[in-house]
Amino acid sequence: MFDTDSIKEIFLTIKQNKLRTFLTGFSIAWGIFILIVLLGAGTGLKNGVTSNFSRRAQNTIGLYPGYTTLPYAGFPLDRQIKFDYKDMHLIEKELDGVSHITPVLNKSVNLSHNKEYGAWTLRGVYPDAEFIYNLTISEGRFINQSDLDRLRKEIVISPEMKEILFKGASPIGQYVVADSIAYQVVGVYKDEGSMGSPPAYIPFTTGQALYRKFYGMDKIEFVVPSLNSVEKSKEFEDIFRDKLGKLHKFDPKDRSAIYIQNTAEHAAQATTIFWAINIAMWAIGLFTLIAGVVGVGNIMLITVKERTKEFGIRKAIGASPISILKSVVLESIMITAIFGYIGMIFGLGLMDLIGTAMGAGGPSSPDKPVFFADPTVGMDAVIGATVTLIIAGVIAGLIPAIKAVRVKPIEAMRAE
Repeated sequence: MFDTDSIKEIFLTIKQNKLRTFLTGFSIAWGIFILIVLLGAGTGLKNGVTSNFSRRAQNTIGLYPGYTTLPYAGFPLDRQIKFDYKDMHLIEKELDGVSHITPVLNKSVNLSHNKEYGAWTLRGVYPDAEFIYNLTISEGRFINQSDLDRLRKEIVISPEMKEILFKGASPIGQYVVADSIAYQVVGVYKDEGSMGSPPAYIPFTTGQALYRKFYGMDKIEFVVPSLNSVEKSKEFEDIFRDKLGKLHKFDPKDRSAIYIQNTAEHAAQATTIFWAINIAMWAIGLFTLIAGVVGVGNIMLITVKERTKEFGIRKAIGASPISILKSVVLESIMITAIFGYIGMIFGLGLMDLIGTAMGAGGPSSPDKPVFFADPTVGMDAVIGATVTLIIAGVIAGLIPAIKAVRVKPIEAMRAE
């Protein structure tokens, strides 16, 4: 399709109208540049907001006890709801699709090792907490079922604790003291931008025996992978509240009795919002690109008019209509492709510079939510932009090409 003669002919035509071609091509480059920047900005916004959900597994439900504020079956108001293993049984046996679950208890303590010390939180959990909290173990291991069954005094610490208490040395097998109780360090997990000071993890049964007299839970967290829409999340929450109301004898409409942190619903809402934003970004970028396509179409119409006599002579000496059609369309595609890719390179370069600059600035404060991060443009967007360029080039050159094909040799010879 792109033979040497065709390419030479196209470049000769472009060379004769350099300024006009540049100004028209610039509109194409600008359109693609804007499209890439908008898509990158949309990706950065999505990455920033969704990173705030990444501290939990997708579709995590957090359950917190509260106080009743509505009358129910003769029970007094202001009753405190307390969780126990009946709630765990309800979640595991009566709710569909629960994949991971852990009760949680928190205890503020002073941790020390030799002469080093600091104030942190101990968090008693089940082994499933490793999945629920998206924890990555960098040294040793996490809490396991044997630790729970045997009420072992073992602890998984954060990098901050390792640095302060052990001065960066390996803590595995060493002991830390939490308010006069010694725990053996079995693991260190990576702290990837957690909110506030990261906790240390201990077996839930150990924490419950030592700090709660074998009773009570601060909260329960579990994962339901099937909650992939706002409607499913709300339906699940209504059913769950009704079951909890029957178990703890409170009105299911009493929102103060139980607080449900439904990240599945939040994530589904965010997905819907970002889908709409992405569509809007493509629409704005494509409308900007259309302006460039119209410009290319106009310049090709002018080119066809200027080359009317040439086309007439070529048809008179036997040139086929398809060769003339190909000549005009190829010129349009080449102008669109060259300037389009220039705009794409500048757009990708700008997004890369922004991403590098944000990375060089270090991680954001863990006490503040992230709203913009890693504004990269995926390969799907680049392929989409490339296909758009090709289609735009064909559309821009097709009408002028058809006009050129319809030129009659006799009329063309009279053209000035």
